[in-house]
Amino acid sequence: MLLLYFLTDTLGVAPWLAGLALLVPKAVDIVLHPFVGSLSDRERARRGNRLRLLAAGCALAPAFVALFAVPAPVADRPWAAAVWVAGWFVVANALFASYQVPYLATPTDMTVGYHGRTRVLSFRMVVLTVGILVGGALAPLLAGEGDSVARYAVMALVLGVFTAVFQVVGVGGVRDLLPAGAPRGTRGAAPTGRRGPGATLAEVRDVLRRNAPFRLLTLAYLLASTTTHLVLAGLPYYTRHALHRPGFTTVLMAAFVAPALLTTPLWFRVSRRWGKQRCLLLAQAVFVAGALGLGAGDAAGPAVPVLCTLVLGVCFAGLQLFPFSMVPDAVREAGRSEIERTGAYTGVWTAAESMGAAAGPYLYSAVLALGGYAAARAGEEVAQTTGAHTAILLGFTVLPALLMAGSLAVQLRYRLDAQAARSPGPPPAQGRRKDPGRGRA
Repeated sequence: MLLLYFLTDTLGVAPWLAGLALLVPKAVDIVLHPFVGSLSDRERARRGNRLRLLAAGCALAPAFVALFAVPAPVADRPWAAAVWVAGWFVVANALFASYQVPYLATPTDMTVGYHGRTRVLSFRMVVLTVGILVGGALAPLLAGEGDSVARYAVMALVLGVFTAVFQVVGVGGVRDLLPAGAPRGTRGAAPTGRRGPGATLAEVRDVLRRNAPFRLLTLAYLLASTTTHLVLAGLPYYTRHALHRPGFTTVLMAAFVAPALLTTPLWFRVSRRWGKQRCLLLAQAVFVAGALGLGAGDAAGPAVPVLCTLVLGVCFAGLQLFPFSMVPDAVREAGRSEIERTGAYTGVWTAAESMGAAAGPYLYSAVLALGGYAAARAGEEVAQTTGAHTAILLGFTVLPALLMAGSLAVQLRYRLDAQAARSPGPPPAQGRRKDPGRGRA
């Protein structure tokens, strides 16, 4: 959330270079995430679970701290600072992939039906929301108004401890929820041989080519992920320059994330009546309206931006819950052979999410650069031009609305939802543990 702002307003990196420092490492994820997905499929075939990869991802916290703990000689040179951040971003992305990909493959490994998968993912959404809320509210407070590198390093250390603790809890939770594995030698064929970038990209193409519903879902989510990450990246600029309230970043971050704690269970209930597809389309459409409403800036006082951000927060819950719970539907409807490649599907999905996380800040940084936004070092005050102020506002309101409208247009072509709702979950295998969503197909 604060990485783009950290680069431009603390390290003095020009917006175009800051955007590249975040975009290029994420480009690696196009190969990295599907590769980790295939690796997790082999782990499951050999060991009956994906827990070893999940545990390896718990080393994320030190890389996260290093991302912000930029040494003084490096911080004094904007180019060097950009390279430092980009390098550690690659390391952090690799560790995050080894945790996220096997974690998200777990619901497909479970013997649950259409609504059961939504229920399992709704618990994830609530915990994710708590994490984003704590991090999003705490990070600006810990970074402080001075925006010094030292304050950001302290912020990263505190949040890194939280991250490590909850990752370990997540590993334990997955271990408890997983069905008992089949004996060795009967778990299905694992992919064999070494896998280079070419083979990984070929598998990405194969997954997207063979499963049209998954392809549409991935493209729609890529646009939605780009939109939400753009909003998160642009929030500090919006509060400081459009609202003239730098301390309001924490307030709007809480308004964006907190509604998910209350509305995720509500979204789940509504989806049982309306279906996931209709609920997702509603969330996308209302998000467009809420983003445009933020264009009022401070002209109508602080109440309007807060209200619009609350609306976006309600939509954000649906935008996270439904796409993630629809991925297992798309995989399972494709047949048993595709279920055996769940990790590959999850790798493609998380690669799309990761690209959205990079594309959002990059697009916003490009708009800032076009508007002539002036970067600053820690403690410096730089007057921004009228063009820069216009770019800050349009990039935070009109651009997200257009991106989400594109996501809505793609999602309208998705046709699997009604069919998946009628399909019963697969019969449980012998020895499997009872899971929380069973019997709710």
